[in-house]
Amino acid sequence: MISNCPHCQGALKFNAAQLTKIEQALKALKPGQRLPLKCPHCAKPMNLDAAGNAEGPPKAAAAPPPKAPDPSAEEVKPPPPNMDWLKSQKNEAMQFDDHARDVPMALVLHGDDNMRHLIKSAMEALGYQASSVETPEIAIHETMSTSYACIIYHTGFERGGLKNSTFHNYMRMMPMSRRRYTFYILIGPEFISLYDIQALANSANLVVAEKDMKDFQPILHKAIPYYEQLFGPLLEQLADFGKK
Repeated sequence: MISNCPHCQGALKFNAAQLTKIEQALKALKPGQRLPLKCPHCAKPMNLDAAGNAEGPPKAAAAPPPKAPDPSAEEVKPPPPNMDWLKSQKNEAMQFDDHARDVPMALVLHGDDNMRHLIKSAMEALGYQASSVETPEIAIHETMSTSYACIIYHTGFERGGLKNSTFHNYMRMMPMSRRRYTFYILIGPEFISLYDIQALANSANLVVAEKDMKDFQPILHKAIPYYEQLFGPLLEQLADFGKK
């Protein structure tokens, strides 16, 4: 016979009359039936079987096992670069090693006058002779006739964004014999500054976030000399073998 509530574990004490009544009710149960009783302590129902035993409290449903991540469900992205170095370099004097080119030319393609001025000033501070044009058609003509060491392109320069850009697609299809000598920079709100994976995915050498344009010069000061230090000897060897 039950002696404790299965819910609150309170002791159940029945007098002789109550026990007799319960025993009679249990004997009258049909197979599969249970005798409902209420706990005097917690007032929760107790269902007794023919032997006088109560069902325990319902068990919580077991949590389903965690699903294994589906590699195809989300794109795996490397972490973006750490920009903490910028704080320590912003106030330092900047010197540019221009051993690879005497007077390198830079072409700035940006629709905003103030941003064009900022970019050209930053390029000139690093030893470049910077110029700009108004349309992608003129930009392509200039690029075909002039050897630009650096081209800076803002993704809003043409309507339709980067995907539909005439000039960007021209740069993507440029023969490597010319393309390897041009440091191509993309600027736009969709980028993370110095994120090499984004640059590679967009056929560029460097990407700069629009929000970081106030620090454009120190970003260039870090990226361009590193590129020339890394690839300068290779380009010189290619030139020696006639692969210009």
